[in-house]
Amino acid sequence: MSWFITNFIAAFLLPPLSLLLALALGIFLLYRRSGFARPLLLAASGLLWIASTPYFAEGALHMLESQTAALDGSHQNADAIVILGSGTYFRAPEYAGQDTVNGHTLLRLRYGAKLQRETGKPILVTGGKPLGNAISEAQQMRAALEQDFHVPVRWTEDASGNTLENARYTFQTLQKEGIRRIFLVTHAWHMPRAALSFRHAGFEVIEAPTAFTTRYQTDLLAFLPRAESLHDSKIFIHEVIGLLWYRFIKF
Repeated sequence: MSWFITNFIAAFLLPPLSLLLALALGIFLLYRRSGFARPLLLAASGLLWIASTPYFAEGALHMLESQTAALDGSHQNADAIVILGSGTYFRAPEYAGQDTVNGHTLLRLRYGAKLQRETGKPILVTGGKPLGNAISEAQQMRAALEQDFHVPVRWTEDASGNTLENARYTFQTLQKEGIRRIFLVTHAWHMPRAALSFRHAGFEVIEAPTAFTTRYQTDLLAFLPRAESLHDSKIFIHEVIGLLWYRFIKF
């Protein structure tokens, strides 16, 4: 299934579109089948409030992140560091209109660079061209690591379009080098699905998550809806659907 079709279907399953459609259906049915419409409107409104509230959206991400843990000071041994891409900042004006890494990818690169300096292990970056852009995510990542972080990149995997393909094509690349034990760098909320994919591909994975969901303090603002929390809820539901999909395909 292509990247576009996958994400087109996902748009109807994830907030806010899924909840907006439920609200629209409730309004449409309000004067036709009010006994059904009113509970639907109440449920959709309640879920929209929950999905856009920091306390609940961040709590949902914590459920994913609790399945992994940050590396401690004494790193386990691995033969390579694999960093997963997470999208592109297209036609960046301040970079002469060139495509470059987006904010999520930059967080992963920063931690991957730190890990490389601490361990000395070679880096592989992985990410293709899911939108058909000229420069793959992996090429953007390599440029950022080498030019901005002054960290060398040994391998570039730029044919993949999703996490499963990241794992499969990375294994094909590193298998030729006799490498099976890796540090895997990605967001903490993405790690459960990513680690599952890479272990299924044949790797022995040492999880190296970054960008955990943290909060300075919990106050009244944590219970007021915010647009950013809808994004967090979207991430959570996307990851849960992905994990369920792996189970459906007997992953």
